[in-house]
Parts: sequence; structure tokens; C-alpha cells
Amino acid sequence: MPLVPNFPELIRKKRDGGRLTAEEIRAFVRGVKDKTMQDSQIGAMLMAIWQSGMVAEETLALTREMMLSGEVLRWPKEWTGLVVDKHSTGGVGDKVSIPLAPALAAYGCKVPMISGRGLAHTGGTLDKLESIPGFNVHQSGQQMEQILKDVGCCIVGQTENLVPADKVLYAIRDITATIDSLPLITGSIMSKKGAESLYSLVLDVKYGKAALYKDIRSARVLAQSLVSAGNDLGIRTGAVLSSMDNPIGRCVGNSLEVVEALECLKGRGPADLHGLVTCLGGYLLWMSGKASTLESGKQEIGKTLESGAALRKFQAMLQAQGVSSENARSLCSMDSDYTQVLRRACCQAELEVQEEGTVLEINGMILAEVLHRLGAGRTKSGEPINHSVGAELLVTVGQQVKTGDSWIRIHYETPALDEKLQEFLQGALVIGSPDLLNHMPLVSEFIPPK
Repeated sequence: MPLVPNFPELIRKKRDGGRLTAEEIRAFVRGVKDKTMQDSQIGAMLMAIWQSGMVAEETLALTREMMLSGEVLRWPKEWTGLVVDKHSTGGVGDKVSIPLAPALAAYGCKVPMISGRGLAHTGGTLDKLESIPGFNVHQSGQQMEQILKDVGCCIVGQTENLVPADKVLYAIRDITATIDSLPLITGSIMSKKGAESLYSLVLDVKYGKAALYKDIRSARVLAQSLVSAGNDLGIRTGAVLSSMDNPIGRCVGNSLEVVEALECLKGRGPADLHGLVTCLGGYLLWMSGKASTLESGKQEIGKTLESGAALRKFQAMLQAQGVSSENARSLCSMDSDYTQVLRRACCQAELEVQEEGTVLEINGMILAEVLHRLGAGRTKSGEPINHSVGAELLVTVGQQVKTGDSWIRIHYETPALDEKLQEFLQGALVIGSPDLLNHMPLVSEFIPPK
């Protein structure tokens, strides 16, 4: 009978700044998975890691052991070099995954996109797609492979057998204030991507007022950690650093973001969303050797949007994941009335500009917090949300506005948009002189594969 590891000694070693060996990290992850380690001990180890950090070798060992704690997906040999994915660290209005996955599939890639749900102020891709009646995010590894064979892309939730250690660790991180630990973030994200058996991965690491990391320096450190771990796992991994002060696009909220993603797939919609989709997709094509340059990769992704090829892939994915053919056709029609399929909130209210000038900023964090209070988000895992709650921005950064112009339309039900929330929301709109405009590009830096 194997000896139970001395967990208090491992905790003490890390607490005192020591480096854990690969064997010790393996024992820790097995203890988490097999439940031979008490929750209090897991919490103590997570806090020790949060306080003392981990060197790159420890972080890689943690990531690998978490990845191997459950099922690792395997793909047909003929897909070698084709299996790719994208991950974002989260933001406000970030619906990029929805048009990007079918755009990549339209170019011939296989995209097994395992996404998450919204928590706190960030929106989750799964929640957005579940605003479409019938869309089923629960697919087994075998079902995912069949959808990839038939369509080329799927957007699903984490299966019970995929990285089970991460589920335990994430829940305890949430209640022990260790969410923002660099090695723990790296292990959580990259273990799931490693279990997808990817060839290439692009990471969209956000920074700004509505991001996990508020400044570009901190975001760069995270991006470098993720890129290093990904490449060491055998995944050709690169990252971009992108700004998350203002929301992406003009819509925030689950069903409204689906509408905007569909508009992007139809070659329409806001320029910043289109630009981020083509940038991330183009970077993946370049990393995968399917485009000679980033610019040519962007052009190829753009062509799949303009030609309707990406839209057709999305329609096929909807049907493959449980949406009726009638609803899938209705949503993907070029003259679609989206309210025929997606539920619209019973109440809408517009707020007015209170001073004349140039729109310098629309604070995404404030907007997200208001929508969260109106029911669009959840505070803890498993809470129900209202998919119809959201906001439409009626102005853009850089636009000249006058007092009395409408700048935002809020979609709500219960609770109501009361005066206190309206006053708080008005603080999201920053008006001033055009000389004060921030002209930084949406994507600030590229971190290439090692």
C-alpha cells in the first residue's frame, strides 16, 4: 500500500519559499484529485503558492500534472497541424470567440474550443451561446470529434473528465483569495489547453480598467508565463496584449452579444470586433504555417467573414450542438429578425449625455457592474442569469456629442434600472476635449512563440 504523502511538510516547504520538485507537485495534484488531501490543506498550499510564487519549472510541472489528472483528447493523425484554439483572459463585450471559431473552421482548421462561464464582471462565452434556444454546451470528447469532422469547430464546456484537479483548485482559489496567483492562473488555463492536444494556440491577454490586470506590465508578465508553459507543453503558443478599458463592440450582455457576433459573421458589425477577430485568427494562421505573414493571415480570416463561409460554418455548428434547423437558418439569414429566436428584455431605457464634447472613454467596468446587478452576471458558480439583460452603446469613443443625445440603451427586467443605478452608470461616460483622446491601438503587443 503506497504511503500517503506528508502534505503538511509540502505546505511548510512552499510557505518558507522552497522549490517543490516535480514528484512533490505530482503528489499535491494527486492528493487534490483523489481527495486524500483535506480542503484546508489545499487552501493552505494555494496560499503558500500565492505568497511564495513558483519558478518556471514548478509552474510547468503543476500545469502538466493538472493536465494529466484527467482525460487528454486525441485527434486523428490526419489533423496534425490543424487543431488550433484561442483563449482570452476575459473582458467586457468580448464575444470574439463566437465568430472566430467558425472563421478558422472555414479556412480548414479544427477548433475544439473549450470555453467558460461568466463570473463577477466578465461575460462567459457559454452563457452567451446558451441564450440561443437548444444550444448544448455539454459534449463528450467523442461528440466533439464528430462535430469537428462534420463542421470543423465546436464551442463547449469543460467535461467532467477533463482536468478534474482544476475544478477543485479553482473552487478553493475562489474562496481563499488566491485567484490572482500567476502560477495558479497559468496552470489553470494551460492545463485545459494542453488537454485539448492543440497544435497552435493564441492568447488574448487583456489589461486595463475592466481586466484582471490593470496595467500592461502585469499583463505582459502573465502573457509570457502562459506562452512559456504552452510551448513547453508542445503547443505552438503566442499571445497578444489588448486594451480592456472600453467594451469591445457596441453590445454587452449575453443575447445582445450573440446578435453582434452574428453581424460580424455577416461581414457587418463594429470595426473593433472585426479587427480583433481577424488579428487573432491571422496570428493563429501565421503560427500554424498557413499564412506567410500576420497581414496575409488577417486577410484570409477577413475573406471567410466577407464571403459568408464563416457564417455557414456557424450555422452548421449551431445545428450540430442542438439548435433546430429552423432557428439556425433564421439567425444566420442576412435579413434576420433576431427577436424571432432570441428573447428580448421587456424593458428598455436610454440615458442622455449630460455635457457637450468628445467621448474619451466608456468605462467597461462600470457598465459591467451595473448589468451584473440587473441580472446579467453571477456572483458564484451555478447562479442563474438573465440572458436578455444587456446594453447597447449608441456612441463611440472619439465621437462628438451634445447635451441630451442618447448614449446608451439598457435592456432590463427585474430588478429595475433605478435612479441610483442610472447615476452610477452615467459615470461610465467620460466627455472632454478631443486633445485628450487616447490613440493607443486595441492590440498593443505581440508575444511570439519561443
